[in-house]
Amino acid sequence: MTAATTELPGAPATDATPAAGPRPPVALYIHIPFCVSICPYCDFVVYAGAAARGPRNRVEMFVAALMRELELRADALDRRFGPRPPLASVYLGGGTPSLLSAQTMNAILAVVARRFGLEPGAEVTVECNPGPDERGDARALRDAGVTRLSIGAQSLDPTQLARLGRRHAPEDVAAAVEEARAGGIGSVSVDLLYDLPGASLGDWSLDLDAALALEPDHLSLYALTLDDPDAEGLTGVGGDHLPTSSGARRWRERARARQDEDTAAAQYGLAVDRLRDAGWHGYEISNWARPGHESRHNLAYWERRPYEAVGPGAHAFDGEVRRWNAARLDSYIGALVPSDGSAARLPPGGQERLDTATAAAEAVILALRTDRGVAFAAASRPPLAAVVDWAATTGLLETTTDERVVLTTRGRLLSNELFSRLV
Repeated sequence: MTAATTELPGAPATDATPAAGPRPPVALYIHIPFCVSICPYCDFVVYAGAAARGPRNRVEMFVAALMRELELRADALDRRFGPRPPLASVYLGGGTPSLLSAQTMNAILAVVARRFGLEPGAEVTVECNPGPDERGDARALRDAGVTRLSIGAQSLDPTQLARLGRRHAPEDVAAAVEEARAGGIGSVSVDLLYDLPGASLGDWSLDLDAALALEPDHLSLYALTLDDPDAEGLTGVGGDHLPTSSGARRWRERARARQDEDTAAAQYGLAVDRLRDAGWHGYEISNWARPGHESRHNLAYWERRPYEAVGPGAHAFDGEVRRWNAARLDSYIGALVPSDGSAARLPPGGQERLDTATAAAEAVILALRTDRGVAFAAASRPPLAAVVDWAATTGLLETTTDERVVLTTRGRLLSNELFSRLV
């Protein structure tokens, strides 16, 4: 069986061979760690309540620290690489970056443009929650240079939104999309979750129909994952996650008991068929776009290009080494805006230098996440050579008409099993 794929404009062909040596970043991720409230399933680095709003909020101090980190990271890149190409993309994630004022957003992006550079037509994405007091001013975002808005809907079913601890209503998602259009945002993305506790295939079908009716440019569809970062050792002082609250842990235990693998597979398969028939481009396991609206920033990750990152818990990659900032806000601010008046220093965190075998496996895994997959020649080289026959026999891989090896729909559903055999 064969399948045809569409090459993304400007996307480099890849044979899943890691590029040699460190390189300057093509993209920048900025983590804004504030939300009005924390959803019980969320594992992102988030501070809520009084830290995000009110007279004792920590937003202003955080922004001062963030600005300083941008300067220090740019200084380090200048020393290391000298003159470097401007960035192709910037992504402000969170948290809820849209909580920042238009003035603050302008100031952050001005520092980015001055110290890192932005190529003409660069993609600048901001994540937002769709609630009326959280989604920000779309026109002001556009005026600040934002070209893409990613709206965290998660569901358009009021019952499921309540179960997930979301603060918005379905009509807020519609309003957020409409305001983004009216404000001149050129590309609008909507996030949805499937495999929700107790949700049927019919429930998911209605959710998907409701999202398509909003006519976004991009859809990200993620299975609800209920991990335990504490058990994985990610929440220590230098870790890139925050400890899970006891309430969230109890919620996840109850939710996990109501999830069903077969229903989740059927929900994913329904989305694949419906979006393909509607002309959408399923360019990555969890992402679909109208032509020309693929996320260039996320493609940089999957194509294993180097990227810089700032903010608590943020991860960067230079082509050889992965680096992360620790998640704790106190230590982040304390390093960058010392209370004793001493010189600012980079925040605490960690790094990992990837060995040759790990880098090769990672390159194949990331490439297979996309609809371009890997060049046919990669199937005869490690690490794919050891598992390609098994994967083809079990229906996880197929060869396209242009000699690329890609995941089938079944392969996308069982990708974790395949990827675990590659590392």
